[in-house]
Amino acid sequence: MAAMVMCSDLALAGDPAVRVATGAARAEITAVSWDTEGTGREKISLLRPQTTAGLRIRMGGQWRHGADLPTRVETNAAVGVSSYGITIAPETEIGWRVEAAKGSLTLQFSGKGPALGAIEGMELVLPFAPSVTPVTALSGDWSADGSFRLPAIVSAPDFGQLLLTGQSTAAGRQTLQKASLDGSRKEKVVNLVLDLTPPQAGTVDTLAFSPHLLTPPAGLVDTDLWAQARRGWFNIWQPSARWGDQGNPFSAPAGMLGNNVVSDPASCSLWFYADQALWTPEVAKGISMMPLVRRTLEFWLDDKRMRPTGEVVCYWDYVNFLDANVGVLIAAWDYVEVTGDKEWLGKHLARLERIADFLAKRDVDNDGLVEATQSGNRGTLKQPARSCAWWDALNCGHKDAYCNALIYRAWRCLADLEKKLDRGEPQKRYTQLADKLKAAYVPTLLNPATGWLAWWKSADGELHDYAAPTVNGLAIEYGLVPPAQGREILAKLRTKMDAVGFKRFDLGVPPMLVPVLRADYLLPDAIGCPKKEDGTDTVGQYMNGGITAGHVLHYLAAHYVVGDPEPADKVLRAMLVRQGRGEFQNGVRDVGGQGIDWTTWDGKPSGYEGYLADSFRFLQAVLLREAKFRDRLYRPLTSGGGR
Repeated sequence: MAAMVMCSDLALAGDPAVRVATGAARAEITAVSWDTEGTGREKISLLRPQTTAGLRIRMGGQWRHGADLPTRVETNAAVGVSSYGITIAPETEIGWRVEAAKGSLTLQFSGKGPALGAIEGMELVLPFAPSVTPVTALSGDWSADGSFRLPAIVSAPDFGQLLLTGQSTAAGRQTLQKASLDGSRKEKVVNLVLDLTPPQAGTVDTLAFSPHLLTPPAGLVDTDLWAQARRGWFNIWQPSARWGDQGNPFSAPAGMLGNNVVSDPASCSLWFYADQALWTPEVAKGISMMPLVRRTLEFWLDDKRMRPTGEVVCYWDYVNFLDANVGVLIAAWDYVEVTGDKEWLGKHLARLERIADFLAKRDVDNDGLVEATQSGNRGTLKQPARSCAWWDALNCGHKDAYCNALIYRAWRCLADLEKKLDRGEPQKRYTQLADKLKAAYVPTLLNPATGWLAWWKSADGELHDYAAPTVNGLAIEYGLVPPAQGREILAKLRTKMDAVGFKRFDLGVPPMLVPVLRADYLLPDAIGCPKKEDGTDTVGQYMNGGITAGHVLHYLAAHYVVGDPEPADKVLRAMLVRQGRGEFQNGVRDVGGQGIDWTTWDGKPSGYEGYLADSFRFLQAVLLREAKFRDRLYRPLTSGGGR
């Protein structure tokens, strides 16, 4: 007998759809998928090949798979229902009913017979394939052990989100005791494990997976653009599965915001995720993103990852990243700004100040700019070292424009936090640090030969200028460059973009418009590292001008800040169309040159993650087009001598 496929895709085009295939003779789900926007993606199963979803039952201290036990099967394809009676002992069985209808999946559990009390545990295991898309879970209720509780959202990037809730016919009974994510980066495995309350006679427990569309933030005028962004908006939040040896820096505990569900948490990226949560902290009733932000913040504030000096580890055991400290400071501002949690702030303020003061002490020549440990001199970045920033294969160092723009914002954010606790002197100190940095920024980094900012000024005094929309956009967005000068810089960069022939705005814009010299790349070899000294042989690959969508945000926002929206809207609208097709990721790859988290200028993969959560923050431009959203995000920059 063939397996039954149950679909709720009989709805009109554009309506949410769920597709479930169930076992014909065994209690199992052989395929499951969904599409909350009705674009047909539910045809692709999200389960790993040669695996099925099903029950695990513990009796007598041993786990058994429900699919291996004798089972009664009843199907009704007309209404999309499969029912299983799983025999666990003489005259005792577990009932499991699977129904797909109206874009939703409903699972019901029941039991009958004298041996039900012998059930010590029951789990539903969903074996997802992150190589298809990295399915993860979002909850507002996380435990110290990495488990979470309902309600929760099961998020399948570019397929959509299902709201998971539970109910029981027995008053006060919890259908689900807890849930967890475990996985393997090496094997490309993610398991969503739902720890069910063992069934009892006369009771029906229900788990409902319902399609969920994120409502636009209050006050947003252009809701048409939001409709194009809402599914992808969730893609930036990838709470990790528990993977790897937990005693090894190359691993992750469960429930940390990171690159993807089976990749690394990175402190330098934390503010990306927190900024997006600022706009939509409550993603469903009872589900706030802020507990995840707080949980990840405390992970980085722990003694294992924060040195006594105040330096924060970036990822694995890598230090000397200036934006590792920045990521924590800005994310802390996001968290407190949304929650008003002054108790948390008071508890952690001393550590936040130590993190900020570490950066202040790195102004080694007292000019206002923070100098990286790395010199930035040509030919000096060599494996296994990394650079001073998220751009870790690029030989940026010393006076780095990217890091210093972020440090400027971080100090102003900390000054704002100090103000919330009425700490006038520290507020004044961090404001003055930010003011001094701002005064030195443009005079030090502006290249008079090009009229825009160089990426970094190395210790030997050389300006390393790569015609960088990302760095210039960030500085303009944050007010380090006056608006009139910012308009001129952006116009020059667009002219340069035309001159080099870049037109694929659906990809975004490149972070730099000229090739990176071999001497300014991670040596002797890395993804995108040129063999030619002039860098022309690998231009467009990875950090030699490859495009990664997330950092396009700053180029877009800069145009909105200076009042020149049309060039940014042209890029944003093209990117939204591509995002609607799910083309800013190709599943978890973890192989150099295969990941579409970075692309060449003609759209070929040139990254390695395949799925990089950072990519999806460009969607914040949908909000930053409108002044009221800019005013909120940039408020610390516009007070006390800011923008």
